[in-house]
Amino acid sequence: MKPTPKTFHVKSFGCQMNVYDGERMGELMAAQGLTATDDANAADLVVLNTCHIREKATEKVYSDIGRLRKHGRTPMIAVAGCVAQAEGAEIVRRAKVDVVVGPQSYHNLPDLVGKAVRGESALDTDMPAISKFGALPSRRKVSPSAFLTVQEGCDKFCTYCVVPYTRGAEVSRPFDAIVDEAKALVDAGARELTLLGQNVNAWDDAEGRGLHGLIAALDGIEGLARIRYTTSHPNDMREGLIRAHAEVGKLMPYLHLPVQSGSDRILKAMNRSHSRDSYLRLLDRVRAARPDIALSGDFIVGFPGETEADFEDTLTLIAQVGYAQAYSFKYSPRPGTPAAEMTDGFVPAEVMDERLQRLQAAIARDQAAFNAATAGRSCDVLIERTGKLPGQMLGKSPWLQSVHLITDAQVGDMVEVEIVRADPNSLAGIERIRAAA
Repeated sequence: MKPTPKTFHVKSFGCQMNVYDGERMGELMAAQGLTATDDANAADLVVLNTCHIREKATEKVYSDIGRLRKHGRTPMIAVAGCVAQAEGAEIVRRAKVDVVVGPQSYHNLPDLVGKAVRGESALDTDMPAISKFGALPSRRKVSPSAFLTVQEGCDKFCTYCVVPYTRGAEVSRPFDAIVDEAKALVDAGARELTLLGQNVNAWDDAEGRGLHGLIAALDGIEGLARIRYTTSHPNDMREGLIRAHAEVGKLMPYLHLPVQSGSDRILKAMNRSHSRDSYLRLLDRVRAARPDIALSGDFIVGFPGETEADFEDTLTLIAQVGYAQAYSFKYSPRPGTPAAEMTDGFVPAEVMDERLQRLQAAIARDQAAFNAATAGRSCDVLIERTGKLPGQMLGKSPWLQSVHLITDAQVGDMVEVEIVRADPNSLAGIERIRAAA
């Protein structure tokens, strides 16, 4: 028998969906009477909510476990998320943790902790179809900007990606359940909702409403001011969703649409199922619907077989699109994916490093240009938290830029702001007219 934990700490790695899952696991433990603490070293139960997308993710888990057990401490440790799903039994064998739970089974976390207290095996990596949401408690802690998972899993099987194996097939949550949770979040204080999914624009239901139909329903919720969604796949960008960017006032002018490479040859090797040209034509349609939209993307450099010419194709695509922001990574093989077996054409680490630097410089150039173009404009800013200076508050523009200003507005207020300066990673503004809360 082990002592029943009284305090807990959740540490989440990786994507926004992991952040959402971490929040929900925290709510599960709070509903059991445990008290949250920000100090992992003081918690009786530490939940490591892991991500398996990048290289060395597993080793980071073991490193964290080692740090938690320093100085003779023996907290109860639960490993959750995608590393748990991929390597659950090995984690139990190697690290002797108390609980291992996959991302589709974390609603069972309280029961698993109970088993661990009793000295029983506490491993659950089953992948049922979205049953967990009905077992989760009501949301307890809600920020002005809240996440709402609407879809999970992926059927695309990009050759580099482990998500289909750790999150399972694409599954959409029921329409009514999403709308009910959205209303509850707004009632609890959320003014902006970000709809989450591995391929969020693949969301659909038996009535064929598609993500655009779901967004139209959420648009009618009184008190909700903003709607966002991420992450999208180019192949699921339907005409109705493109029109929604022109027709739904609450849908923010921001689209994260990963392309990964500008080379058709590499896109084919990645099994991305879209071409450079089809991606660019899709962006033309989006911009025709919403001319002021900010575009974001993901890029992988050094995919097996990538030549300098392939990489130059990526740079020219970036220059053609003009991203407001983007995320870039060096390729790292994930065990069990087809790309991990592509040993021919391996790109040396020093070449990857040099290409990543050039790519990130191009992205930074375009981000700075996008931010500079915002200077002198006025826009609504949703205040999300306090800043470091007296009277300073921080929030987001419609284009997902961080904005700081001196104001007596409170967290959750929407204020009209004139942007007076564009810095590399944020905007400075002055308040104009306070919008009604």
